[in-house]
Amino acid sequence: MRFIIIFFSQLIRNFGASLKMKNLFFIFFFTSINIIYAQDFVIRGFIYDKANGEPMPYEKVKLLKSDSSVVAGAQTDLNGFFQIPKLQKEKYIIKVEIAQYEKAVINVEVIPTQKIYDTRFELVKREIVKEFKEIKLSAEQQRKKTDPDVSKIRLDKKGIERIPSYGAESDILNGLAVTPGVVTTGDQGGQLYVRGGTPIQNKILLDGMTIYNPFHSIGFYSIFETELVKNVDINTGGFESKYGGRISSVMDITYRDGNRQKVEGKVSASPFLAKMVLEGPLGKKMGTSPRTGSYIFSAKHSLLDYTSKSIYPGVNQGNGLPFNFTDLYGKVTLNSSDGSKISAFGFYNSDSVNYSVADLNWQAAGGGVNFLMVPVGSPIFIRGHVNGSSFSTTFQEIGAEPRTSSIGGFDLGFDFSYFLKNEGEINYGFNFNGFNTNFTTYNELQRKIEAKNFTTEIGAYVNFRKIWLRWVLQPGLRTQVYASLGTISLEPRLAVKYNVNEKFRMKLSGGRFSQNFTSASSDKDIVNLFNGLLSAPTNVQENFVNEFQQVKNTKNGLQYAWHAILGAEYDLTRNISLNIEGYYKYFSQLSNINQNKLYDDIAQFALVDDVFKKDFILESGQSLGVDLLMKYNKDRLFLWGVYSLSKSTRWDGFISYYPVFDRRHNVNLVASYLLGKDKSYELNVRWNLGSGLPFTPTAGYYQLINFQNGVTTDYVNENPDNVTTLLGDFNSKRLPYYHRLDVTAKKKIKFQNKTELEIILSVTNVYDRNNIFYVNRITGEEIYQFPVLPSFGLNYKF
Repeated sequence: MRFIIIFFSQLIRNFGASLKMKNLFFIFFFTSINIIYAQDFVIRGFIYDKANGEPMPYEKVKLLKSDSSVVAGAQTDLNGFFQIPKLQKEKYIIKVEIAQYEKAVINVEVIPTQKIYDTRFELVKREIVKEFKEIKLSAEQQRKKTDPDVSKIRLDKKGIERIPSYGAESDILNGLAVTPGVVTTGDQGGQLYVRGGTPIQNKILLDGMTIYNPFHSIGFYSIFETELVKNVDINTGGFESKYGGRISSVMDITYRDGNRQKVEGKVSASPFLAKMVLEGPLGKKMGTSPRTGSYIFSAKHSLLDYTSKSIYPGVNQGNGLPFNFTDLYGKVTLNSSDGSKISAFGFYNSDSVNYSVADLNWQAAGGGVNFLMVPVGSPIFIRGHVNGSSFSTTFQEIGAEPRTSSIGGFDLGFDFSYFLKNEGEINYGFNFNGFNTNFTTYNELQRKIEAKNFTTEIGAYVNFRKIWLRWVLQPGLRTQVYASLGTISLEPRLAVKYNVNEKFRMKLSGGRFSQNFTSASSDKDIVNLFNGLLSAPTNVQENFVNEFQQVKNTKNGLQYAWHAILGAEYDLTRNISLNIEGYYKYFSQLSNINQNKLYDDIAQFALVDDVFKKDFILESGQSLGVDLLMKYNKDRLFLWGVYSLSKSTRWDGFISYYPVFDRRHNVNLVASYLLGKDKSYELNVRWNLGSGLPFTPTAGYYQLINFQNGVTTDYVNENPDNVTTLLGDFNSKRLPYYHRLDVTAKKKIKFQNKTELEIILSVTNVYDRNNIFYVNRITGEEIYQFPVLPSFGLNYKF
């Protein structure tokens, strides 16, 4: 802890933060140290699956006295860790009952000379598997009572695989697309808009690392490997203070470690892609426990450039599907007997798409180290990470200048957890990151806009969860220091849940959020393909008048938002749950590319208003809506129904307009059913309906004279080569309704050598709906989303 304090104070000193801020951080950390040495007795431990050494998250742990009366309970976190504090001298029994596993019990006698008692459970699967519905439901119900869960959806590998797959391959993107409040722009482009936020306002984390572009251009696949997914937390608003740097949503993805007992793998192939996953143990064997380490590696590569012309001859004028992508990922993990571990990982992703009207290419690479530490004699649970990555993209449209964007950055962070009585806890931590951006684009008047920046940020947070009677209270505070911009943002957060009774719960959350990243996409495209990345621009107007006619003096293009969410959960039956939430997001400051720029920002035009010469312009916006989710899960049948009603507006200082992602109505229906005596057959169905997105119609065309020779330009005889569009009223029209039906059928065949073959049949866009994707304003050529696409795939696990 002393090292952390010295390190953090040095960072503050280097980046010129105020003396008041330094004192705040010192008090923060010294207080946490005092907490450590003023505790009662603590019992803690980890729960693992003995078959592969993997931690078991979100499982219920009971603490009983010797007479079997229940004293307390706990639930494991994502690392399989639990802690029960504030105990007295007594003989206790720790009991773990999990469906499909043998019951496990450990006896602990608390004595005055020992404050902390470490335990370790390695659960063994039952040979004869039965359904333990009561155990399953009790853990889920307990979590509902103790976690605010406002605007939060949790998915695992099984949940992702229930959703119909594209090209016979399941993907995280399928799960994100059916989340309440999420709007997708279609089959191609792979962009998600969450409750009024743009893609750059969504933070995507993989094991603590920020992923700048998680989706491939084909729109069916992300860079993530479903086979490796341990947990996905989708926060669509009002998220807790440990998350910073984004103003709309956070998607926190956690990968599992490799198998620590034996070598396993999976290979699969379909007309869309081929992939491989390989994992196994490393290091010495710890008695009867799994080995001390593991490795895991995954690779996938698209096959469409080889297969699509012959299999899908009716697509893209017989030229097939013009997509190509590659994803590589590898991780090595080392574990200790006390539950501490360290992991090192790396990844590489590439993507290219060649339409008849435009080409898009991008590459990403990075790596990092994560660690988890359980200090001996201290009730503090510590996690840390250090990582770095880069991303670059180029977009070239016929008849237009190329647009380019690149970013490279690093991140260092520490998180600390202290567990309280009755499943309460205190979490706090800090992170330090920096990134450089290089961005070039052109507005609709062909004025070049570019920006190069290097930016550093420091963030610190504290989050407190208290369970009191029927209340769950979770206040938090985040301090975000934008050192390079000389700005400090204080961001209070709050989440509250009230358990009215066993079936009905009310909840709310809200807070202030900020971010440095800005994306600049062109409104020349009816559907946007290019989303450049840059840090908050300083080349913005000095004064901004928002939609309420309030004048603000601005120093930079940092983005800010306030969230307010009110909702309720109701368990209609043991198997049917209903969740409804109303939300309001006020984006008090947004930065965007200046489509109104007419002049260069030079002394010659000093008297011209900033909004006509700055590269970027400040905006504000509002988003409000209602999300309804109904879920049914019993035995063989799973149903998921989502309806979202929303409205988003933006104010650019001149007009109020609908952004390109404003979708008034959105419906997602998912059904999954297991057939056969052994449940080896599976049928998955998804139907999506979305009202039309807005776009700016084309009013006409003209040849633009740029007057590069000033007043001596011969505008009478000059004949420019470039044709420029004359636009109609901004985003005044709507595209047609989007809807599509997808179906997937699976059959699992298990062999005596414990290997498994899965046969997958899928049909995307079953009734061949013509959903519009892109219109080139110059040529008028229309490109539709995918037609009906049947596919066949094989998965083999060994």
